[in-house]
Amino acid sequence: MARIGIFGGSFNPPHWGHVQAVVAAREALALDQVFLVPAANPPHKQMPAHTPDAQLRLLLTRLAVADLEWAEVLDIELRREGPSYTVDTLRQLRDVYPEDELFLILGTDMFLSLHRWYQAAQICQMAQIVFAARTDRNEEDISAQKQRLEREFGTKVHILANEVLELSSTEVRQMLAFGCAGSLLPPKVSAAVKDLNLYSKPADFRRLSLEDLAQTIVPLHKKRRIPHVLGCRETAVALARQNSVDETLAARAALLHDVTKALDTPMQLQLCADYGMMDAQIKAMQPQLLHALTGSLVADRVFGECAEVCEAIRWHTTGHPGMTTLEKVIFTADIIEPSRDYPGVEKKRSLAFEDLDKGMIFAMERSLEHLHEQHIEPDPMTAQTLSWMREMQR
Repeated sequence: MARIGIFGGSFNPPHWGHVQAVVAAREALALDQVFLVPAANPPHKQMPAHTPDAQLRLLLTRLAVADLEWAEVLDIELRREGPSYTVDTLRQLRDVYPEDELFLILGTDMFLSLHRWYQAAQICQMAQIVFAARTDRNEEDISAQKQRLEREFGTKVHILANEVLELSSTEVRQMLAFGCAGSLLPPKVSAAVKDLNLYSKPADFRRLSLEDLAQTIVPLHKKRRIPHVLGCRETAVALARQNSVDETLAARAALLHDVTKALDTPMQLQLCADYGMMDAQIKAMQPQLLHALTGSLVADRVFGECAEVCEAIRWHTTGHPGMTTLEKVIFTADIIEPSRDYPGVEKKRSLAFEDLDKGMIFAMERSLEHLHEQHIEPDPMTAQTLSWMREMQR
């Protein structure tokens, strides 16, 4: 009786996290073989723009595991019409391997939503469930899901020790768009992506019109962040108009100010390293401030924005002594845009539109007070900026 692992997904693109997951599953569960099954038409999500077609993703997946003799990539979902339901794939494999044990390997999001899948009970009857855990998820959620699946569906759930690289295909696509994802892909995949000109390239983003820029940044953000970004643009333009600042520059800086926000801390640092900007100061930077630096780098090197826009993005979280009016506009718009809803935001809005400097001083004072109450050490640049602005008001 053979032990067979099955790892499905869009593989858009296949990356080192996928490879490490199947290697970890094979070693932990003594699997004889692992099948990777690219989805033609995933029922649970819409494929993003610039996604290679199913045949290209099949090719990339085969390249990703070409050196693993026990791994095989199947095209069975590509040969079926309609949505790529996992239950149908398992039924096909069960027909071919009726006496063997099947192990369905899942990543975090798929594991936590498995009970809602189409014919989830049948899936759990045909295969044991293998979860390649990530450290960024609540252990209570994982434990509760394990108990739910075992209790409701009678399946066995295996949770692998976290030796798996914490990557998502979304992050990898973003890094590809930013021109620095080579180390995240197996070499043969990286070469094919380059040779076939797959995914967005940095040249695609340079000198975009304002309208095209707005459309381009949307897929680079998590969906819940989009209202903030668009609201920041709206507010920045209004503040720019009131303070005699170029409205187009304000709009461009606002659209791009959080362009790297969706990347986790390791990806932020990877971007700095790939851009040749890594040093001890950056390594020690507070994680929540990194996106201002990396966003300014991307605005410059990927989008080709002017120095004024890049600097406004660079300082939109802490400010700095000697700020330009454009930099003050982006700093303030980020804090008071329409989707912001927290105690005191209305006063910050009214002050900002009465007097930009007074509004910014008030906002920084409240921010430092809040950090002090939370026993969080603020970035020194914020206090320096506040002192400078108070001095300018005298």
